[in-house]
Amino acid sequence: MAEQTESESRKLLGRLRDTLAEDTAGQARLDRIVELISSSMRTEVCSIYLFRDAETLELCATEGLNQEAVHQTRMKLGEGLVGRAARDGQVVNEADAPSARGFRYMPETGEEVFSSFCGVPINRLGDKLGVLVVQSREARAFSDDEVYALEVVAMVLAEMTELGAFVGEGEALRARHTNPMLFRGVAGQEGVAEGNVWLHEPRVVVTNPVADDPEAETKRLNDAVGQLRVSVDDMLKSVSNDPVDKDQRDVLEAFRMFANSRSWMRRMEEDIAAGLSAEAAVEKEQSMARTRLGKAPDPYLRERLQDLDDLSNRLLRILTGQGSETGADIPENPILVARTIGPAELLDFERGSLKGIVLEQGSVGSHAAIVARAWAIPLIVNAGDQITSEALNGDHIMVDGDQGIAHLRPDETVVGAFRDKIAMQAKAQERYAGLIELPAVTQDGTKIDLFMNAGLIAELPSLKNSGAEGVGLFRTELQFLARNTVPKRSELAAIYSRVLDAADGKRVVFRTLDIGSDKVLPYMKREDEPNPALGWRAIRVGLDKVGVMRMQLQALIRAANGRALTVMFPFVAQFDEFRAARQHLLDEIERERRLGHTLPEKVEIGTMLETPSIAFAPRQFFEMADFISIGGNDLKQFFFAADRENERVRRRYDTLNVSYLTFIEQIANRCAETGTPVSFCGEDAGRPIEAMCFAAMGLRSFSMRPASVGPVKHLLRRIDLAEVRAVIDRARESGVQSVRGDVMDWMRTQSS
Repeated sequence: MAEQTESESRKLLGRLRDTLAEDTAGQARLDRIVELISSSMRTEVCSIYLFRDAETLELCATEGLNQEAVHQTRMKLGEGLVGRAARDGQVVNEADAPSARGFRYMPETGEEVFSSFCGVPINRLGDKLGVLVVQSREARAFSDDEVYALEVVAMVLAEMTELGAFVGEGEALRARHTNPMLFRGVAGQEGVAEGNVWLHEPRVVVTNPVADDPEAETKRLNDAVGQLRVSVDDMLKSVSNDPVDKDQRDVLEAFRMFANSRSWMRRMEEDIAAGLSAEAAVEKEQSMARTRLGKAPDPYLRERLQDLDDLSNRLLRILTGQGSETGADIPENPILVARTIGPAELLDFERGSLKGIVLEQGSVGSHAAIVARAWAIPLIVNAGDQITSEALNGDHIMVDGDQGIAHLRPDETVVGAFRDKIAMQAKAQERYAGLIELPAVTQDGTKIDLFMNAGLIAELPSLKNSGAEGVGLFRTELQFLARNTVPKRSELAAIYSRVLDAADGKRVVFRTLDIGSDKVLPYMKREDEPNPALGWRAIRVGLDKVGVMRMQLQALIRAANGRALTVMFPFVAQFDEFRAARQHLLDEIERERRLGHTLPEKVEIGTMLETPSIAFAPRQFFEMADFISIGGNDLKQFFFAADRENERVRRRYDTLNVSYLTFIEQIANRCAETGTPVSFCGEDAGRPIEAMCFAAMGLRSFSMRPASVGPVKHLLRRIDLAEVRAVIDRARESGVQSVRGDVMDWMRTQSS
C-alpha cells in the first residue's frame, strides 16, 4: 500500500511539474493543479487558498466548489478551518467539518454538502503562503498516507509559488518579492538611510522540486550528507583542546548529532520516494522543523532549531552548488539584511561601505548594535522572521532607525516622505557644523562638557569633526567579540595605544570588558540564565575571571606609556565590587613599576552607575571614585523594571518622568557633596531635550554618539538653565507624571 501511495504521489508530482512547464497564465496553472490533485486523491473537492496580504486568505482556485467564489471568498488568518491551518501551520483533518471547532460556513462556495475536510498549510521556511484543501461528501478522516501525500504536494506548491508559477491578476496572484512591505522591529541605532538590499546569506532557490528517479536522488542526498559530515568533523578537529573552545565544540557536536540523525535521513528519503528532489526533501524537513520548534517556549529547543536551520542550509548549498558567494555585485548604497550576524563578519565590511543594517534577530545591546553605533548607521533588530525570505539582493529599501521601521520596495508616497526626512536631517547637520569649535555654554554662562562614545579606532576621526572634547566611553569588548580566541595582551596594548594616539591628548575613558547579557564571547561558554541582563555580566565576570581582567589592565597601563590613563568599571552594584576592581588596577600598576615599565603620568579610576543600588552606596564610595558615569541605558530599564528590548513596556516610561528626573538629581547632589565628577552616558544623553533637562538637574558632562554632539550643543547654547529648572520644578509641583509636556510648551515660547 505504501509503495502504491508513493507511486501515485510520484505520478501526481510529475503532472504538477509538467503543468509548471506549460506556457500558460498563473490562473490556468492553478485551475489545472486543483483538477489534478482532486483526480489523484479521488476527492470531490480540491481548493487552493493564497495570502493576498499578511492577514487575509483568498480562494484562488477550486475543483468542486462554485467557480463564482474564486477570488471572492476571503477569510482572516485564524478564521475558519482554512484560517486555522494557516495560522497554526498544522494540518486540520476533520471527518465532520461543519461540527468542528471554528468552522465557518461560506454559502457562496456551495460547500455545505461536503463533510470531510483536510487543510494542509503551504509554507516555505516559516513563510506562510497559503493552504491546500481537499473535501469529500463522505464523513471520514483522511489517512496518514493521504495527509503525507498532501504535505508533499504542498511543498511543491510552495516552491512553485516562490518561482512565480501562479502570477496573474489580483492581490493573491501578484508575483512574490514585488509588493511594498513594512517591517517593524526595535530601533538599535538611530538615523535614516535609503539604499538597496544586500543579503548576508542569499537563500537557496530550489528550481527542481520534483524528480523522476528516486534512487538517483537518494544517492545525491547521501553523497551530500557525507560531504556535510566530513566538513563538520573537520571543523571539530580544527578546534583545539583549549577550554575556551568548549562552547564552540558544543555547537559543532550538536551539528554532528543532527548530521548523523537516522530519523532526519529517513524522513528525507521518504520524501524523495514520494517524488521530491533531494533539495526539496531537505527544504520540506527544514520547513516542518520550523513549524514544530519555532514556537517552542524552551530556549534550548529554539537553539536546536537554529542549529538544524544552519545545517540544512549547508546541505542545500552542497546539493545546489549555490554558495553564499553568488557572484552578485554588491549594490550601490548597500543596506545589510540578515537573520543575525557576528561581529567578525560585520567588521569584514569597511567603515562607510554599509548605509544601514536590518536584522531579524539581535538586541539593542548586541555587538551588531555596538558596531552600528560606531559607524553611525541606522540599525533595526528583531525585524520579524520574514524579511530575509522576502527581500532580494538589490531591492529598494528605506531604513528608519529612529522608529525601528524598514520599508522594503516602498511606494512613491513613502519614498517622498522619507526623502523629506533625510533632507531635513542633512540640513540640520550643516547647521551644527558651524558649532564644532565653540564650547557648550548656556545663556546663563554654565559650561557643559560634551564627549563622544566609541568602540573602534575607525571612529576616532569623528572626535575632531564632532566638536566633542574627548571620548567619554571607549567600549573595549569589540576587540574580544570580533575574535575566535582570547586576544593577546600585546595586541590589546597596541590597539589601546593607537586609540590614545588618535585622541591626540584629549581624554579617553576606557571601560573595561563589558560582556554577558546579549554580548557573548564566541570562545566563552554561554551561561543558561533566566534573565541574562540581571545575571553574570560585566564586573561580575571580571572579578570571577581575574586573569582576563588583569591581562586587560596590564594592556591599558602599557598602552598609556607615560600618558594619562582613565579606566572605568562597568555594572558596579555595590561598593565592595568597585573597591576590589580598583585594587586590581592599583596592584597591576605596582607590578609594572617593579618590572621597570613606564607608568601612566596620571591615573583616574571610575565606575559606571547603572544600578539604582550603587546610587545609595556609602559616602566613602563617592569619595573613592575619581569620577562616575551614569549608564542611562541600563539604569532606566532597572529603575522602571521595563526591559528595553520589550516594545510593549519600554515606550511606556518617559525619560522625563518626574521620579526618574528626581533620581538623577539625587545622584548629581551626592556627587556634588564629595566633589566627584559625574557625567551621563547613553542614548538619552544624545537627545537634546533630555540632555537639557539633565543639565537643569545638575549634570555638567555628557557622552553620546558623535552625530549627537552638534544637536545637543546647539540647544544648550540657546537656553538658560535656571529657566528650564523653574519649568521642571513647576511641573513637578503640579503632580504630572512627566515634565515633557511642560518643557515642550516652554520650548515653543522660546522659538516663537
